[in-house]
Amino acid sequence: MDEKTNLYLVGYMGSGKTTVGKLLAGKLNRSFIDMDDFIENRYRKTIAAIFEEKGEVGFREIEHRILQEISSFENAVVSTGGGLPCFFDNMDLMNLTGITIYLKADVDELVDRLNFDKQKRPLIKGKSSEELRNFIEENLKKRELFYNRATIIFEVRNRSAKQETEYLIEKLLSNNQ
Repeated sequence: MDEKTNLYLVGYMGSGKTTVGKLLAGKLNRSFIDMDDFIENRYRKTIAAIFEEKGEVGFREIEHRILQEISSFENAVVSTGGGLPCFFDNMDLMNLTGITIYLKADVDELVDRLNFDKQKRPLIKGKSSEELRNFIEENLKKRELFYNRATIIFEVRNRSAKQETEYLIEKLLSNNQ
C-alpha cells in the first residue's frame, strides 16, 4: 500500500467509519479526516444547519467540492458521510485517488447501533425501532449499489472497534501483496 494513497471509508451511518477511521489512522501513522467535521469547520455550521439552509442538493454540492479538495491530500484516512458515494462521480473520484473501503454492516447490526444514537442523527431522530429498521433497509438497498464499488468490502461484525481495525489492517496488507 502506497503511503501517499488515501484510504476512504464508506458505508451506512453507524457502520463505524469515524471510530475505525481514527484507530486506523493512528495505527498506520496517517492523518485522519472526518468529512462532516471538515465541512462543519469550513462553513462554521452544523451539517443539519447546512441541510436546512441549502437543502440536500446544496449540501451534496458542498460535499462534492470538499471531496475534490481532500482527494488531493496524501496519506490520509478519510471518513466519508454515508450518502457521499451516491452522488456526482464521488465513488469514481475516491477509487481514482485512493483505496475505498466499504464497512459493510447488516441491517440488524445497524439497527442495534443506531437505536442508541438516534438523537444525534437528524435523519433518524424520533423513529421507533420498527421505523428505523424500515428506513435502514430501504436506504441501504439504494446505497449499496455505490458502496459495493469499493476496492475492499469489509464485513463489520459485532466486535470492538479495536478488533475491527486489526482485521481491517490485515485485509489491507494482504490485499496489497
